Amino acid sequence: MRIIGGEVKGRILSFPARSKERPTSDFLRETLFNLLGPLQGKIFLDLFAGSGSVGLEAASRGAQEVYLIEKNKNLIEVIKKNIQTCSLEQKCRVIGADVAIGLRDLFKKKYEVDVVFADPPYNRNLAGTTLKTLNKYRVLREGGVVVIQHSTRKKFREFLDENIHQTNQRKYGDNALTFFKME
Repeated sequence: MRIIGGEVKGRILSFPARSKERPTSDFLRETLFNLLGPLQGKIFLDLFAGSGSVGLEAASRGAQEVYLIEKNKNLIEVIKKNIQTCSLEQKCRVIGADVAIGLRDLFKKKYEVDVVFADPPYNRNLAGTTLKTLNKYRVLREGGVVVIQHSTRKKFREFLDENIHQTNQRKYGDNALTFFKME
């Protein structure tokens, strides 16, 4: 696994070999960032950060600040190591907490972000819960976008309401990237 674009392109990232979690593939990261477009000056939030590969990719591609929320202590250490490997300590902040607690803390501190990316573990119904939590703790700036990576079997109709609108969805094998706007 490596950074595939931007100022630290080519840096090799660590990921624990025996981890139950699966990292976002290079292909899906490349696709995500092509769809998002330029990130210069934007603030990026990576939920369920895992190894930090998506957040670090955002930082490498020009995001001004990146927040990475991960609750697994082993993965938090991996993220910190990967941040050092990429020399992105000035841009990246790791929040060691459950996603709901991390979002609540950012909300209380009045932080706002332009892009939220979430790659929750599949088959645990966390994608819909994440949308509900983002609706409760409004950290997304006006005009911002939420992207959730999930299994193609996951449907979001039950979580959409007058505040959350699906704007795009791209499917790649068993994975999908679904884009949302929040009002």
